[in-house]
Amino acid sequence: MRGGHRKRGDQSNTIAVGSRVQTTDSPPRRGVVVEDFGDLAGEEVIIDRDHVAQSRRWAIILDDGTLVFRDAHSLSVIDR
Repeated sequence: MRGGHRKRGDQSNTIAVGSRVQTTDSPPRRGVVVEDFGDLAGEEVIIDRDHVAQSRRWAIILDDGTLVFRDAHSLSVIDR
């Protein structure tokens, strides 16, 4: 399921596996996209009997080693 996503209105800002990105969190965090969940994004994920989450498009390993999941609107591509 690897692929790219062009952000609306910006044809040069392509997110893909291997892209270096920055989150829109406060403060912003930087990392590398490691997986594209494509068509699975938005589906419910059952964590356990008490917890359900909505899946996200991109898996990102942050520079501090933390794995996070975000949709394209929560990321921007940055130069290496």
